[in-house]
Amino acid sequence: MPRSLALVVMGVAGSGKTTVGEALAQALGAYYIEGDRLQPPENVARMASGVPLTDEHRRGWLDAVGREVAAAAARGENAVAACSALKHAYRDRLRALCPAIRFLYLDVDPATAEKRVGSRRGHFMPASLVDSQFADLEPPTPDENALRLDATRPAGELVKQALALLGSAQSGTLQP
Repeated sequence: MPRSLALVVMGVAGSGKTTVGEALAQALGAYYIEGDRLQPPENVARMASGVPLTDEHRRGWLDAVGREVAAAAARGENAVAACSALKHAYRDRLRALCPAIRFLYLDVDPATAEKRVGSRRGHFMPASLVDSQFADLEPPTPDENALRLDATRPAGELVKQALALLGSAQSGTLQP
């Protein structure tokens, strides 16, 4: 592993960002950043009422996530953040704040995501917003050098795969 890893676990609602991100951070001994906790109250209220966020709504939130990751990297800490980072421009915004950021894309189908979000309790994001997440989603392109995992797989398996891919990336044999 690199001396200071800056990783964003990304994907639509219900892809497993929090579950995989927390477990990956624990396995790496990394500082964990839950992107949902950095959402401004007005964004949370908007989503809780079933209204999707716009690019403008996400701007300050993305900056907060990027600053947290950059601060950890500046301290020499490994950091793993859970953040949807749905669009290429959002990922560019995060990279502008912390150029070392890497992305782990949890790729999931709409039916699985909707089922997972619908079964969550105590979360502000309703299942009715899953379609809007997929409408905004721009999967990472090859030039972004992101790692992609099939998010329909069990979380433990995803963490093992991520650790293996991150190790391969360090040795120069990354296979997204």
